Amino acid sequence: MRRLGELLGATIAKHAGDDVFALVEQVRALSKRAREGDADASQELTRVLGALDVERAGTLARAFGHFLALANVAEQHHRVRRRRERRREGVVQPAAFDEVLPRLLARGVTPEDLGARARSLHVELVLTAHPTQALRRTNRHKYRRLAGALATLDREDLTPYERRRADATLRREITALWLTDDVRVERPTPVDEAKGGLDIVEDVLWHTVPDTLRELDEVLLARTGQGLPLDARTITVASWMGGDRDGNPFVTAEVTRAVCAESRRRAAKLFAGEVRQLIDELSVVALPKDAPASFGTTREPYRNVLAGLLARLEATERAAAGAPPLGAAVPLSSPEELREPLHRCHAALVAVGAEDVAGGRLADAIRRSYVFGLGLAPIDVRQDAEVHVDALDAATRHMGLGPYSELDEAGRAQLALDVLSRYRPAELPEVEGLGEVVATLKACDEQPDGAIGAYVISMSREPSDVLSVLALQHLAGVRRRLRVVPLFETLDDLERAPDVMKRLFAIPRYLELIGGRQEIMIGYSDSAKDAGRIGSAWALYRAQEALVEVCRAHGVKLTLFHGRGGTVGRGGGPTSLAMRSQPPGSIEDGLRVTVQGEMIEAQLGLVGVARRALEVYVSSAIEAAVAPAAAPRPEWRAAMEALSKRSVEAYRGVVRGEPRFVPYFRAGTPEPELGHLRIGSRPARRARGGGVESLRAIPWIFAWTQTRLLLPAWLGVGEALAKTPAEERSTLEEMARDWPFFQSSLDLVEMVLAKADPQIAAHYDRVLVPEELRPLGAELRARFETTVREVLAVRGHEGLLRDNPVLGRSIQLRNPYVDPINAVQATLLLRLRENATPELERAFAITVQGVAAGMRNTG
Repeated sequence: MRRLGELLGATIAKHAGDDVFALVEQVRALSKRAREGDADASQELTRVLGALDVERAGTLARAFGHFLALANVAEQHHRVRRRRERRREGVVQPAAFDEVLPRLLARGVTPEDLGARARSLHVELVLTAHPTQALRRTNRHKYRRLAGALATLDREDLTPYERRRADATLRREITALWLTDDVRVERPTPVDEAKGGLDIVEDVLWHTVPDTLRELDEVLLARTGQGLPLDARTITVASWMGGDRDGNPFVTAEVTRAVCAESRRRAAKLFAGEVRQLIDELSVVALPKDAPASFGTTREPYRNVLAGLLARLEATERAAAGAPPLGAAVPLSSPEELREPLHRCHAALVAVGAEDVAGGRLADAIRRSYVFGLGLAPIDVRQDAEVHVDALDAATRHMGLGPYSELDEAGRAQLALDVLSRYRPAELPEVEGLGEVVATLKACDEQPDGAIGAYVISMSREPSDVLSVLALQHLAGVRRRLRVVPLFETLDDLERAPDVMKRLFAIPRYLELIGGRQEIMIGYSDSAKDAGRIGSAWALYRAQEALVEVCRAHGVKLTLFHGRGGTVGRGGGPTSLAMRSQPPGSIEDGLRVTVQGEMIEAQLGLVGVARRALEVYVSSAIEAAVAPAAAPRPEWRAAMEALSKRSVEAYRGVVRGEPRFVPYFRAGTPEPELGHLRIGSRPARRARGGGVESLRAIPWIFAWTQTRLLLPAWLGVGEALAKTPAEERSTLEEMARDWPFFQSSLDLVEMVLAKADPQIAAHYDRVLVPEELRPLGAELRARFETTVREVLAVRGHEGLLRDNPVLGRSIQLRNPYVDPINAVQATLLLRLRENATPELERAFAITVQGVAAGMRNTG
């Protein structure tokens, strides 16, 4: 971090001038002293920052923002380096395969059961784009190259020339970063966002997923006597980018087609590269006596088979790019056509005793064919339930069946079933509300096998929400029915979810259509916005318990799709904590989980970081499936129910019941301005106007993160704990010690409290909030202090992050660099609201990126 900071300072001095560098150093020194409690330094810092013109304020924010981003690169690289050092020393990390599997065996799990569960497990990471992805794609590539240079400099065998060359790379990339425009000129399109997600798949996951599977295979073989089959889909990747049209009018059928084509092009290109290397390697001439004639009569039969596959992959790549064919080769139409030649070569090599050759690059290529297929990352489609009501209403009116939307729930469900059972696909009119839905379904149906994933229905509330999508697919003539996934989001929806599914499973036709498997998505973001952190967490836990039981009772295998955000306020947090706190039985049949916005870069941005993240996802899921946490004791459940009720009342009492809250929120945070930033393709609001309920969960969190109060992640917790009757305090302390669910909930709240800074939020109040609203800000900060006190008391801790000193140190290092950006942002917001200019908007956007880099996650 020091080295990167020095290079950044030299770059600033050279390209912005010595006076700007001197200002940066002055502010940095004052901010550090202010953080240490020096009141004079704090006053001087306020004076210096308050006197800056717009240009200098923006430049200063850029300097500190770039340092924070470089610190993130250094920290990520150090995580990789530390992991490698520990592995070399024989130190086993928590949640590593060779830590989890032996521990489970030592607890009495049989090798047969452990192996069977691990081999059948399926974890799917779903990459999603969101309007808080403040970092430009071009800068992400530069950070990746910086990390590569840092890795080179760690080598002990470098020659002086090689060291100078790596150091020159650091200088070059930092200079290029400083001279690159940090602020997007135009809002990214959904296709742009999809390309960013595919970059992660191509540059990182393409390499790390097969490597992760190879290591799991080795550990499983050593510990259970049987490895991982080549066709295992233990961990796969999907995407919402180009398919998530919920509230995003820019995602159309044509966008979905374009993203599918780009995904197919990249997949064909990557597999073609692998096959070229296999052709170079597989010069083997030996064939088993019963080898199929398809190997040909050439001297090098494996190369002959692979050459044919390569020609088809090249034809596939050209077709996906819209280029004319060059030869007679036909593009691949299914993943099976890709796998079959690879399996044929593998089987022949094993038959002639060349297992080592078969188990190298060829085995990885086969594994990739099951993980990535021809679509690289299958696209989920997501749409709001009300859109389907309007669409089916237009269809039933056109067919002479009456107005679907005017029926009650029983009538809607029955009409949707009638359409499914009694009517043939129809030519539907391209009327408003129907045309785009049908176009989307047809665009999905055109794609090759494996290119499209689930059809997710947000704001699902009734069985008809699911049946309507099945009916629309039928009417649109969809040949390969998309699996329909209800998404239950708000507190009320989560509580209703088990009954909704029970009513669906009572329909014989529905059970026939799903074939014994059901995927259900649960939303962490909107439930937390609706009910607060504790109320949401408990509602999600209870909903999962009940859904597991409903599915078991009907003989249906359940896959839960966890819509977790990047921040704690949206269900984010460490993966192993999240897995350990799941209800028993909720991961038996695998799971899907979203990786959202900037968390894609944080978890999967570098090969070494992604390698560890994938290992933790898989090993934690194996542990949760094989040895789930025990169900909570009755007294714990009762205490949690009461705590949740008090927390929801306290949270809603402020967010919904306090008339000053919305005006205060919009005055004291940059929420009104965030919607104008060109950092995401999707609008910040579901509808114009309205209060917090109309605001998407992501900018709701984003705004509070910018002011560093982080209110959604802790509001209601302190009051709920403080009002716990004295006789129940010991029960809460026991829960905090022995119940993984409650333990992890408090861990996450404690982490947020450590990252928050109410004094920074108070500065925003002084600068931006009308005097009559400031008492509310003081009340909220008092609630924050109550929460800190109560969480520490329940946990028996003297200070925050006692059990996580590394994170505490990281926060301390960043604070002096984030503080000045916050001060500049507050001043810029005041000027922006008085007289908006392009210069002010640009400078404000720079501060948003800087705070995002310092806080490490935004939405």
